[in-house]
Amino acid sequence: MIGYVMVGTNDLDRAAGFYDALLAPLDLVEVERTETYVAYAPVDAKDTIEFYVTTPFDQRPATRGNGTMIVFGAPSMQALEQFHEVGVQRGGTDEGAPGPREEGSDICYAYVRDLDGNKICAFV
Repeated sequence: MIGYVMVGTNDLDRAAGFYDALLAPLDLVEVERTETYVAYAPVDAKDTIEFYVTTPFDQRPATRGNGTMIVFGAPSMQALEQFHEVGVQRGGTDEGAPGPREEGSDICYAYVRDLDGNKICAFV
């Protein structure tokens, strides 16, 4: 079972602005901020932190993992579309517009890369 997920950043304030907007359609909100991280949790369960954006503990530059992807559940197709649109508008890279990926599947996905190159996905 996963307790929480973290991605690294080289500019915490910039990343926080990106993620505040990106995660809002998914009903995830910023619940804590320190000098080294920003924490996000469901709007209806703010004590349950699920996602962190952090500067690396070893103080070396943050890098993305090849093949690493963080995936969030979206509450609706509209939220999935907003997630993707906001991600691109905020300077992220389009990695796949909202829609099904497997023929015959009802599951839809949307992909963006954040400002540090981390691959972020949402699905409904």
